[in-house]
Amino acid sequence: MQRTLSDISYSTDEIALAAIAKALSHPVRIKILRLLAGETCCFTGELTSLIPMAQSTISQHLKALLEAGLIQGEINPPKVKYCIHRENWAKAQALFGDFFTSEKSGGCNC
Repeated sequence: MQRTLSDISYSTDEIALAAIAKALSHPVRIKILRLLAGETCCFTGELTSLIPMAQSTISQHLKALLEAGLIQGEINPPKVKYCIHRENWAKAQALFGDFFTSEKSGGCNC
């Protein structure tokens, strides 16, 4: 079902920002990122002692952050190590910074 008369095009930055915002849309993911940002690396097993949730739930949140590119992982059985993806983290900060500081003309002056 078409909702508009014409196609809407989105910039690469708009698509990237939306994906990052979606990954940040749960408070547990924010907590995980804050914990990981303060460390060099972190094993998922340690996260369950810091965030009182089931390992499977933590893993689902880690997967969302991984898919958005905000974290990276290394598998060394039996543990999986996750860290902030520093390059993508810096890009996310820049995208949000640009988004919140951009001045667009023609906006509402309420």
